Formats: sequence, C-alpha cells, structure tokens
Amino acid sequence: SSNLWVDSALCNTQACSVHTKFNPQQSSTYSHNGQTVYIPYGAGSLYGVFGYDTVSVAGIVVPHQEIGLSTSEPTQPFASAKFDGILGLAYPRISSGGETPVFDNMMSDNLLQSNIFAFYLSRGGAQGSELSLGEVDNNRYQGSIHWTPVTSESYWQIGIQGFQINGRSTGVCSQGCQAIVDTGTSTLTAPSQYIGEILQSIGAQRSQYGQYMVDCSSVNNLPTLSFVISGVALPLPPSAYIAQHYQNGYQYCSVNIGPTYLPSQSGEPLWILGDVF
Repeated sequence: SSNLWVDSALCNTQACSVHTKFNPQQSSTYSHNGQTVYIPYGAGSLYGVFGYDTVSVAGIVVPHQEIGLSTSEPTQPFASAKFDGILGLAYPRISSGGETPVFDNMMSDNLLQSNIFAFYLSRGGAQGSELSLGEVDNNRYQGSIHWTPVTSESYWQIGIQGFQINGRSTGVCSQGCQAIVDTGTSTLTAPSQYIGEILQSIGAQRSQYGQYMVDCSSVNNLPTLSFVISGVALPLPPSAYIAQHYQNGYQYCSVNIGPTYLPSQSGEPLWILGDVF
C-alpha cells in the first residue's frame, strides 16, 4: 500500500476504540483539507478524511505531509491488530485519494542519505524487527545483496524467471511470472494454477477449517522452495513456510502458502512474496 493513515478521534468503531487515537485538535501543526478517502486492503478496508501535519519517523521530519485520519474501521482485521495505523511505502500510483507517500516526500525533500529503505524481520514473533530509512543495516544480513529491477511502479513488483523444488526446476515461471514484495502480507501467495502442485509437493492436507496442514514430525524433511530472480536462486526452507502452533497441549503445523487474491495486470502469473519470503 502507499497511504499513511492513523486511528483518529474522529472514529468511534470498536477497532478504533482499542487503539491509541490521534486527535487533530491537539496538534498545532495540523490542517484539515476536507477530502474523504476509502482505502481497501487484501483483508479489510477503512474510511477516513485527509489532513496535513508534520510527520517524524526515526528523527526524519516531513513537514506538511498528507495523512489519512480514520473515521470508520471494521472490527476485522483492525481490532486485533497491534498497530495504530499503516505507513505505506509503495508507489504513488496506487495511493488512494492521490496522497503522496511519506517516502516520496522524504526523497523530494532530500532528507535521506540514500533513496533506499530496508526491512529486517525477526523470527518467531520475537522483538527486534527494524525499518531502515536511507541505508541498509549491514549487521542484519550475511552474504551479498542481489538487486532486481522493478517491473511495474505500482506495488514493489519484480519478475521471477523460475521456481525450483529441492533444487530441481519445475517449469513453473519458465515463461515468466510477476511477484509483489509485500511486508503487509504475512504469508506467501502463489498463482491459483500452481498452488495445487506446490501443496502436493509439500504433502499438505486440508483440514476441516480450510487450513493446509502437515505432520509436525516431517517438517525437517519437507522440500526447499526456490525462486529464480535475476539469475539467482533464492531458497525458502520449510522452517520459513511452515508455522508451528500450540493449543491445549497439542502441536500442529500449518502451511503459510495460499492462492494469490490479486488479479495479474500483465497477464503473467502473480505471486505475493510476503513475510514468509
């Protein structure tokens, strides 16, 4: 997504009431512009109004940033969310209401050391995830960074030239696929024409609740899935795409891979490389 919005005092739904609310009347730098906005997501959507205020992120100050103030949020998924808003970092083209994204204003105001941002995501729900603005934290990775071109300046969309299971080419994406790199999607999503083949290779079984499950004792023997991107095979081990749960003394393991819900704009099969990736 590309919009910045926050829970606000203008919203009285349950989802807003359980979060910290921004009150524009208590901000001396806020100005109202009166435009209403509807922001849809893959799961959930909200209504709001636009205004302007000074936004500060990690000491980087953006004056007169257009922001969304929520006026109505549905209970799902926002009531259970641990955040009080969303800061979208995608391109202006998909910004609802024409709001200029925060990062674009940082770039145009020359506020960054380099026009780059990076994420570090901790594992297993542990604390310590990071968003770096203007640089990459070299302490957060090993090896080399591999670069690939953006294929559509909307989402952070890239090309995939191949898909491997345990190092063997499957023919999937041999004619080209597209992928959206998205920290706002927790799972990995695969094109609908490929999802059955992938789940079968994993040995996943569908539960009565619609989830795809595997035997927890077999997780270490499940295949490594690899994406070939700009000539480099990037491996995804089972520890990344299998989630282990504990409930009432029982352990069960689900597959964090599902079908892509977005239509492909290019006609090529579309993946979403979410947090699993």
